[in-house]
Amino acid sequence: MQMSAKSLENVLQELSGIDLITNTAQVAKLSEDYYHFSPVLVPLLTGKVGDLVVRPRSEDEVLRVAQACVKFKMPLTVRGSGTGNYGQCTPLKGGIILETSQLQEIRWIKAGLACVQIGVKLAALDKKAQEIGWESRMVPSTVRSATVGGFIAGGSGGIGSILYGQLRDRGNLRAVRVVTLEDQPRIIELRGDDVQKVNHAYGTNGIITELEVPLAPAYGWAEYVISFKEFMAAARFGQALGNSDGIIKKMISVHAAPIPSYFTALQSYIPTNSHCALVLVAESDREPFHSLVKEFRGEICYEKDSQESGKGISLVEFSWNHTTLHARAADSSLTYLQSLFLNDPQLAKVQQMHEHFGDEVIMHLEFIRVNGVVVPAAIQVVRFTNSDRLNEIIEYHESQGVFIANPHTYILEDGGMKVVDRNQLNFKRMVDPYGLMNPDKMKGYSNN
Repeated sequence: MQMSAKSLENVLQELSGIDLITNTAQVAKLSEDYYHFSPVLVPLLTGKVGDLVVRPRSEDEVLRVAQACVKFKMPLTVRGSGTGNYGQCTPLKGGIILETSQLQEIRWIKAGLACVQIGVKLAALDKKAQEIGWESRMVPSTVRSATVGGFIAGGSGGIGSILYGQLRDRGNLRAVRVVTLEDQPRIIELRGDDVQKVNHAYGTNGIITELEVPLAPAYGWAEYVISFKEFMAAARFGQALGNSDGIIKKMISVHAAPIPSYFTALQSYIPTNSHCALVLVAESDREPFHSLVKEFRGEICYEKDSQESGKGISLVEFSWNHTTLHARAADSSLTYLQSLFLNDPQLAKVQQMHEHFGDEVIMHLEFIRVNGVVVPAAIQVVRFTNSDRLNEIIEYHESQGVFIANPHTYILEDGGMKVVDRNQLNFKRMVDPYGLMNPDKMKGYSNN
């Protein structure tokens, strides 16, 4: 539902002085993320575009945008770098796209904590924080381009989750400033547990303008690729490394064959038809790490010390959903699934799913910490045939006690949440009384 020419003219006049984009091709490009990873989402979201992109330079300009949206009852969708995968920043009803690239000020950094505007790139934050010996607690595989605000609003965890859990865990977000879409837009600061009202809410209930995020000590991270002849040996190695409290690690990413064959830049290192683990380990723990590799009969086929890890190839960009990106570059019919293997310390369920589906659902594990316990989260590569078969795969996992965070929906609650978050819903009702913020993404609001 695109706005009329007259309405667009009125909005443009109202926002005079703010950086605006009206070029149709540019607006269409800034209406997309990586939802094309899902063959289910493609037909639902193709052609869904905004009418206008605004790029505010300050919180005051954000307030002006909010006021214009309320005045003309224009839908508003907030966009970071567009590195999400579920259409979080794709506007379903046209309107204004608020693009955050001009809001890039790092307000302050101190030991353990930083305050940044929403559009600050995670890589830029890390570069600045590392000057005083700190870094982000967790980052997505798109760390080079993703924004802090986009990660908080659309992400759930990433590289670093093996140490610090997930973004929604208490302590992983300290404070946010939010602009409302009330008749008189205002700024609200949320602290403590109140930050969960907007954490991972797809921008459906407030425009985040500023965040306080915790930092982690910055270790010298060494990068390793370890090959294994058997997938379950690789998986058990990953679990053992996760459980090795005396070895500091940032990433444990395990891949069943043929996934390693999709990693073109690593082809000369990884033996043909082997399974592998990609890991980031504190360089000071090199000796005990090598002992663990030997115990599980792995072969280190690629190693980069901390001095070199910031140069050239980064193993981070073969983990999490970058794995899916590489797989789809080799075969565009491939898609993915997101699973969580809770209460599976012996990896029996992992082995069951690996053997049951074989080459149709290729196992890819990312080890993370959930409520203090190291568990494998899977981002399996799926050979897509049709939606019915995909649903059968999902249903089989769930029937066997495997939690599925469905990546083939743009509805907030239907992905990983599964239930309506009443705090987020009630907050939306208060700050967005006209339902203008990223409409039709929060099912709880649509059904009330």
